[in-house]
Amino acid sequence: MFAEEQLVETERRRLAALVDSDLLACETLHADDYELITPGGARLGRAAYLARVADDTLTYRRFEPEGDMAVRLLGDEAAAVRYRVNIDVTWSGGSDTGKFWHTDLYERREGRWQAVWSHATRISADGGGR
Repeated sequence: MFAEEQLVETERRRLAALVDSDLLACETLHADDYELITPGGARLGRAAYLARVADDTLTYRRFEPEGDMAVRLLGDEAAAVRYRVNIDVTWSGGSDTGKFWHTDLYERREGRWQAVWSHATRISADGGGR
């Protein structure tokens, strides 16, 4: 399997694990130093992010890619994955549903791809054409 295909498969598994609250899979797919930048600008480290998924204070009801994922290999040990995604999420104190651009940076560690950074940006109703 080509690295691009491995990364797309890994990213799809990661999204499914988050929706299913599969913590064992989430821990494997997110590096120890993982960080998420949310559409609202919050920065969450791996421990805080996965703790919220585990205790249902952050619940993904939908986290589905729309169309193809673009993969850019950065040598043999790093890659970026970018795609449009439909998200339906709740957290303590709020909820959100919409379309977003999602970008993940992966690194190959101990022979497997792990997400190290994620960033989500809302796509405006006009498609972001500003």
